[in-house]
Amino acid sequence: MEALQRLHNRGSISTGYDVDNSLKFEEDNLEAVYAQPTADGNQRTWTVSMWFKRTEITTSGAYHTLITALVGAETGSVYITPTDELICDVGLGGTRNRQQTAMKFRDTSAWYHIVWRVDTTQGTAADRHRLYVNGVLQEWTTIDGYPAQNFQSNWNNNYPIYIGCYSTYNNYGMSGYIAEVHHTDGISHAPTEFGEVDEASGIWKPKAYTGSYGAQGFYLPFDDSSNLGTNAKGNDVNFTLQNITAADQATDTPTNNFATFNVAQPRQSGTTIAEGGTEMYVNSNYQTAVSSIAVSKGKWYAEFIAGGHTCYVGFVDVSEWTIPQLHNGYFLGYSNSANTMSVAMKGTDGNFYNDNNSASGATFGTGDIISVALDMDNRKAYWAVNGTYVNSGNPATGANPVTWYTYRDNGPNWTDVITMGITGYSNTYHRCNFGGYSSVVPSSAASDADGYGTFEYAPPSGYYALCTKNLEEYG
Repeated sequence: MEALQRLHNRGSISTGYDVDNSLKFEEDNLEAVYAQPTADGNQRTWTVSMWFKRTEITTSGAYHTLITALVGAETGSVYITPTDELICDVGLGGTRNRQQTAMKFRDTSAWYHIVWRVDTTQGTAADRHRLYVNGVLQEWTTIDGYPAQNFQSNWNNNYPIYIGCYSTYNNYGMSGYIAEVHHTDGISHAPTEFGEVDEASGIWKPKAYTGSYGAQGFYLPFDDSSNLGTNAKGNDVNFTLQNITAADQATDTPTNNFATFNVAQPRQSGTTIAEGGTEMYVNSNYQTAVSSIAVSKGKWYAEFIAGGHTCYVGFVDVSEWTIPQLHNGYFLGYSNSANTMSVAMKGTDGNFYNDNNSASGATFGTGDIISVALDMDNRKAYWAVNGTYVNSGNPATGANPVTWYTYRDNGPNWTDVITMGITGYSNTYHRCNFGGYSSVVPSSAASDADGYGTFEYAPPSGYYALCTKNLEEYG
């Protein structure tokens, strides 16, 4: 089979079909969207198409379910293994037809598109069970082999369908975002029905599906916040929410990918990233989480919610710290190097720190929202506490920035590529809001001038949410 892997989708850079919403799932919360079909569908032929973005790499030996049809031990499923491959299970009772990908799914900054294509009526075994990732047919590492010709699976067998969770099993939940879920009953589709290659970038991107769904088919766009389980095809497959609310709707999608905390960054044992990559729990010592998107130009805005007084909010040059330093007791604004390019404001004393030098800022503590406005074009930065910029700073006019933040003379290894973040201290929770999703729901729903992001406070004029559509235009 074809071994080529297309570049991962980190947010479409083209215009055209837009996916406006996704749904955030958290494995520890048993979050799921589920339905009980009223009748059997075609158990030999179907297609499932969906997009997903992971926000947790498996460390506990658990499986992470994307979609399943389940009664007792009988299941038809797509799930991520403890070693980050995908398994597709076409089974019924004691007959299992599981097949596993050679590809691993470890890029937490990217959206993946999968098409699970089953047609057991095919004479060729390899054509009965296929999986495409970003439009590319995958190689199988076979566990149980292909289904027999005309095999009737338990998929479409009037079993409950769960998306994001394996029924009630806590350790089988999904952590991340899911978007654009299509199921066609009795129809085997190629991935080109749901996606296409962007001509400029060569990246696989969504496109509008215009075909039929069959009697038990469904389409979940997650665009109705009052009923996130709405089947947009309006047939009898109706979905219910399990531990999901309107607050779990997100604007982080495969056509506009927002920054989160960098989940791939190593962490000390007990320190976790959760809630769609927007929440860090610090177990011990100083721990830092930085954005999954870094910038070298443009003007950018983000918010951080402090989990205590002993924390630092700011940014760092991506070249400045080694990975061990980032998760081993170092904090933003500090380095043992004489050429540090990291600046942060500390909650306890309200000072700014840069290579152990300080200047006056403003104190903050648990629950306070710290805004950072970063002007990469003019090399200025501004901080606000609960909407008030410190030292009478005005990002829109350029007045009163943190004046000693001038990049000095570039250090020997500086890249002038900056990532924003927060450092927390022992046994505290700290949160970010880059605009795509926040576990602390903003009350004002403010956005940037292009309408992107959902923030507590409006981004200053000329500053934008850290997402790929803005990066294309301003970054």
